[in-house]
Parts: sequence; C-alpha cells; structure tokens
Amino acid sequence: MRKFAMAAVGGTLAGILATTYVAEPLLAQEGSREASVYEQLDLFGDIFERIRVQYVEDVDETELIEAAIGGMLASLDPHSSYLSPDDAANMRVQTRGEFGGLGIEVTQEEGFVKVVSPIDGTPADEAGMESGDFITHVDGESVLGLALDEAVDLMRGPVGSEIVITVVREGEAEPFDVSIIRDTIKLTAVRARTEDETVVLRLTTFNDQTTPNLEAGLKKQLEEAGGMDNVNGIILDLRNNPGGLLTQAIKVADSFLDSGEIVSTRGRNPEDGERFNATPGDLVDGKPIVVLINGGSASASEIVAGALQDHRRAIVVGTKSFGKGSVQTVMPLKGDGAMRLTTARYYTPSGRSIQALGVSPDIVVEQPRRDPNVEEDEENTSAARRTRSEADLRGRLNNDSLSEDEIRQIEEDRAKAEAAAERREEDYQLAYAIDILKGLSKLGPEQ
Repeated sequence: MRKFAMAAVGGTLAGILATTYVAEPLLAQEGSREASVYEQLDLFGDIFERIRVQYVEDVDETELIEAAIGGMLASLDPHSSYLSPDDAANMRVQTRGEFGGLGIEVTQEEGFVKVVSPIDGTPADEAGMESGDFITHVDGESVLGLALDEAVDLMRGPVGSEIVITVVREGEAEPFDVSIIRDTIKLTAVRARTEDETVVLRLTTFNDQTTPNLEAGLKKQLEEAGGMDNVNGIILDLRNNPGGLLTQAIKVADSFLDSGEIVSTRGRNPEDGERFNATPGDLVDGKPIVVLINGGSASASEIVAGALQDHRRAIVVGTKSFGKGSVQTVMPLKGDGAMRLTTARYYTPSGRSIQALGVSPDIVVEQPRRDPNVEEDEENTSAARRTRSEADLRGRLNNDSLSEDEIRQIEEDRAKAEAAAERREEDYQLAYAIDILKGLSKLGPEQ
C-alpha cells in the first residue's frame, strides 16, 4: 500500500515538474508575442507621426486612423468592416427599410466589387444589373485595389444624380457601361400575390418589416382566395435576396415549422455557440412549400432555405445560392462609429455549413436569359403557337355529352394552361415552381 501511495505521489510530482518544464517556454512565448505586439503598435505610431508631419500635403488625422482601422478589419474577410458615424447611421436606417442609393448589395472578390444581388424595384434592378456582375469602374475611376467601403463611397451621391458603372458580366465578350440614377430606396420586404391557386411570397430583404409583411401579405391572399382549402401551396421566392437580420431569418423559417432546430451558430469559443429552435405553429397548416433560390440568395435567405430543406418542409428549386455562411455582429464604438465583425459561422439543422458552398437546390432549374437584341412579334408568335383543331373545321359535330357548365370549366382550365405557358417565358423558374405545386395537389392529401 505504501509503495502504491508513493507511486501516486511520485506521479503527481512528476506531473508538476513536467508542467513546469512545458509551461516555462509557453510563458516565454506568450511574453515574446506580447512584446512583439507592442513593438508593432510603436511602429504604427511612428508611421502615423511621420505621415502627419512629413507627407507632402496636410492630412486629416481622423481620416488616417479610420483608414487604418478599416484596413485592419478588411484584412480579416470580405464582410468585416469599420463603419464611420455616418455609415453606422445609414446602416440603422437600412434595417428599417428606407435609405438612399442604387439598391444593390455588393461584396469584394479578386480586388473588384461583385454584385451579390440587385434589390427588386430599385434603380440598379431597373438598369439591368445582375447577380454575379463585376463592377470595375465607377464614373471612369477604377475600383481595383480599393477597399470595399471606399468603392461603395464612390457609388454614393445625391438622390437624382447619375452614375455610370462599368460592368464585366459572364457571357459578355466586352465590359459595358450601365447608367443609373440614384434614388431613395424604399424597400417592401415582402410582396404577396396569387398565381392560379398558388400564393407567391417574394421576399426582397430581411429587415424589421419582413415578418410582419409576410404575415399580412399571406393573410390577405388567403382571404381573397376564400381560405386555405382553396390554395394548393406556397412559393417563397428568395431569389436575389442578399439577406439581412438573422433574427428575421429565424422568424420567417419558424413561420412554417412546428418544431426542431432552425439554425445554430458557432464562434471561436465553444461556449459562444447558440441554437435557435422553432416554436409550435405553421402559418399554412402544412401546405406544400417551394423555395426559389439563385446565386443572389445569400446569408439570411440561405438560413431559411437550408432550414426548410433539412426538415423536408419545402422543395428548393433554382440554382446554387451565394454561400455566405458567416454571422456579423455590429459593435458600437466611441464617437458613434461601429465595427462589423465576423463572429461566427452558422449551420443548418443537419449540421452543414454552407460557407463558400451555398445551398444546393433539390431541383436545379436555370433561368433562361433573354437576348435583348431579339424583339418578338407578339402577334406572329401568338399565331404560330395556335394550331388548327377539330373545333376549327366547318360542319364539325357538336359535343353533346357535356353540359354548358362543364364546357365552361374546360375552357377556363384551358385558359389557365395558356396563361401558364406565357408565364414560362416571363419567369421560367417561378412557372416551374408553380407546376410542382400543381402536381403535388393532384396526388391528394393521403399522398
């Protein structure tokens, strides 16, 4: 027993000694690192003072420091940035849904400004900007090498003023210029309408208005349809939705889920992780849902699409989403400025991160691009579509097996089918989603 006790004490002492020997170089390393940090800060101070005193022109010390802070944050990732007091105020306004500008969400890639998506109904959208476009010049000035905030500053200006943006687009041989008139951007977070028997909810952004707009729009469409029984399903159109508030993404997903995880976030430290779960209640009582996404669907849009996909609550249709799987926290700073810092990655309920991968649709449907140089002759196109049938023949026999009501119903169904064909030309992806819901409704509730 004594030998056992001695062995145990010896082991403990050995552990202490080993710890001492290991910790000593670690402590030295930490001290060396701390000394190095202070040396670098001294270097920064030296450079700052030399610029302030010896630069060829007078400089604004505040602008110099803000530029240094901005560069430090921009070196981390494309989404971390410094917000000056004016920028911080603008951001707070944007989350409320009204602001001045072009109506375009951008990021930075390979030194150029890349369009995440234009926002519906804004000057950028009406000018034909597309997700994936690269902006190389603003009013003839190159944005190559500029920080994202600096490039965005070039695009800002008074409402009503013109800006000319040079765009490089995949599939186009040469860069081309796009002229845009700046305007006050008033975002309608959700637009609701009914196509045939399908309620289409078009979500353009995730701000403070999103969930209230969604609930009100859905309620109105259901009332006009005469109740839930007269609707075959819901389409959540998240195409070109650049995201927004995490809290709103959680609420939107929760609107169609009764239980289970919606999203989890994991930061640098395990204890900083959070998990968000759905609460009981489904706004559409289990009706089928199709979610539309494309390369302009980012961040909060991907949270909603990923949650509904993982819970098999919706069929996701379209093309691969943008792939922004990180969470930014806005931290107020002294002087009314703020810092947008990437603090976590988010994960869908199945535990997958979509960072740089995106959400893959269950059914891939490309949106055909129209050639703007080809003008359709509507009258000739319509005539070409129509083919002769028995009903066009002179002296044909009448169909006496159907009542007038049954014939009227057939004609109404035929008109709907023709309208659906026209919709495919206007918006192929949406038409495809509506057709999916029509097919599901034909199976019956037991299926």
